Amino acid sequence: MWPKGAPGAEESVTPETVRLTPDGEHILSNIQEPSIIPYLPPKASATGAAVIVAPGGGHSELWMDHEGYAVAEWLSDHGVAAFVLKYRLAKQKNSTYTVEDTELGDMQRAIRTVRSRSTEWGVDPARIGVMGFSAGGELAALASTRYDEGTPSSDDAVERASSKPDFQALLYPAIPHDRRLTADTPRAFLACGGNDRPDISQGLPELYLALTRLHVSAELHIYAGVGHGFGVRKTNPAPVSGWTSLFLEWMNAQGLLKH
Repeated sequence: MWPKGAPGAEESVTPETVRLTPDGEHILSNIQEPSIIPYLPPKASATGAAVIVAPGGGHSELWMDHEGYAVAEWLSDHGVAAFVLKYRLAKQKNSTYTVEDTELGDMQRAIRTVRSRSTEWGVDPARIGVMGFSAGGELAALASTRYDEGTPSSDDAVERASSKPDFQALLYPAIPHDRRLTADTPRAFLACGGNDRPDISQGLPELYLALTRLHVSAELHIYAGVGHGFGVRKTNPAPVSGWTSLFLEWMNAQGLLKH
């Protein structure tokens, strides 16, 4: 996302690492060069909407499959351009990065990048949202309350673009302590499992109520008997396996899927 290198990037002697779970899932760590991986739908089915997808992993690693690649593939198969974000990790051992500076900066840069290249990628610059899972959900929530309209005088075309998401989808997110919600906070799709830890299973309904009190459009789904980290997996049982379809229906009802 920064061709000349990300600001504040460490000169790491160790390369980005990938480990595989027993199920063959890819988990990344030691990310020094933040990037987005585009999943663009065929032009014939493209709706013009775009979502930047932030996987979770406790800010110490990234679970790239069920909270990244599989999500993006599903979205692009349904006409929504998706961009999987690889962001630097604040809580990896010996990291000098922070969540609200480095990681949020990577998410903001991703939003600006997609918006500045919207014509090239067939995206409507007014229909770019963020989706995050767990720690990535915290990033998506932060990006939805800490944004700016860009720097018109910047020599970097990307920095001239706004970093404000047009909508947000928070899946079992870690909820920021300092929420900073306003009436201008982007509309929200919220989902988690009822068996998740209380700061999420009770915190997300509280976030929903806080948004609706500000007259921000929000939709909330809590799945009974479901815990943390479901993402998009072929092994997910119904009804939680259907959250992606509910998200698409929500996007359509919000007028985000104009062909």
